[in-house]
Amino acid sequence: MLGLVLLYWIGKYFYKLAEVYNKSKWGFVILGILSYYSGILLFGFIVGILFELFSPGAIDGINDTLLGILFLPFGILSCYLFYKFLEKTWEKNKPNLMESIDEIGKTS
Repeated sequence: MLGLVLLYWIGKYFYKLAEVYNKSKWGFVILGILSYYSGILLFGFIVGILFELFSPGAIDGINDTLLGILFLPFGILSCYLFYKFLEKTWEKNKPNLMESIDEIGKTS
């Protein structure tokens, strides 16, 4: 249940961001959720490899719920970094409306 609430909030923030910059709203909701899961997957592989290198077989004894809670911050971090990347990129590429208005009626 906690996972569904978290996915809702991730989707909500990406929806609002895409709405502000006139981008595909549902496309970026899905992309935001995928960034969450890809962050969990990437850091899961890294942590799994590190566990096996330093303590072989130790990961088999860890509870699955504990692993899920352990990877939660990594998913949120990757989602936040992707959000900030999109926000910064779109803000930089946003057209300046005052310059556009001044160009009306001028000949090239």
